[in-house]
Amino acid sequence: MLGETALNLPFQSDATGKLVLRLTVGVLMLLHGIHKAINPGSLEFISKQLAETDLPQALAYGVYLGEIAAPLMVIFGIFARLGGLLIFGNMIFAIVLAHRNQFFSLTDHGGLTLELQLFFLLTGLAVFLLGSGKIAMKPD
Repeated sequence: MLGETALNLPFQSDATGKLVLRLTVGVLMLLHGIHKAINPGSLEFISKQLAETDLPQALAYGVYLGEIAAPLMVIFGIFARLGGLLIFGNMIFAIVLAHRNQFFSLTDHGGLTLELQLFFLLTGLAVFLLGSGKIAMKPD
């Protein structure tokens, strides 16, 4: 079987894989959060989207939780499962509020228009399901 004959490197482990996953989703999501923090117009756009769906505009501040606090939790491995769940929830809101008309559309290159959003949604879910691993400030 492939698993038995695969190259087994010293750093190859579940803990290393979980660290790579955490750093990938955490850093990439954090960059989105930093952009929103230094560009207040982004928050206004989110507030308008919430108002159009009859949700309280104050929920727009949740983007800081889902795109700054949660990624930091995931990156450092401090309550990483909760951080992954917050990223997952953040992306549910983002998809429903801002991308609902793109569910079945493709890019000019044949990929899903929602690739990035689905990447964050599913990697957030993966961190929630897998946990931080051993290489974390607070392993779970």
